Amino acid sequence: MSDLYDTDILLWSEQQAGLLRRRALGMLTNDTELDWTNIAEEIESVGSEQRHAVESLLIQALRHWLKTLAWPHSGEVPHWQAEERLFRSLARRRFVPSMRQRIDFDRLYRDALRSLPDTIDGQPPLPVPVDCPVTLDGLLADD
Repeated sequence: MSDLYDTDILLWSEQQAGLLRRRALGMLTNDTELDWTNIAEEIESVGSEQRHAVESLLIQALRHWLKTLAWPHSGEVPHWQAEERLFRSLARRRFVPSMRQRIDFDRLYRDALRSLPDTIDGQPPLPVPVDCPVTLDGLLADD
């Protein structure tokens, strides 16, 4: 079964889901057909992927917010503000409380800082805070 997992994960997942559904209904299944090791790994990865998605959205929100601070006179500011609101909203929608202890917010802020361009419209950035002045709760707050 692991060979199929390595060669065609879509087919593997369909087969494993079918076997699990049958078992959940009380139907007999051959337990050797269930790829328990990879099933457990895939279940665990679902949560990790959801957390990574929220982290990515938070980085994008921080990045757009930082651009408004670094280039406050740019004609792009309204666009950046709209993007920040969108990314915050999407992150808020996907965030679940158990993520709080697993998100390294300081690291996300550093990633957002590193992602800023050197110039926009030929202008260097104004100074931005080195340490994040907003909290995770603040960023997730519904304005």
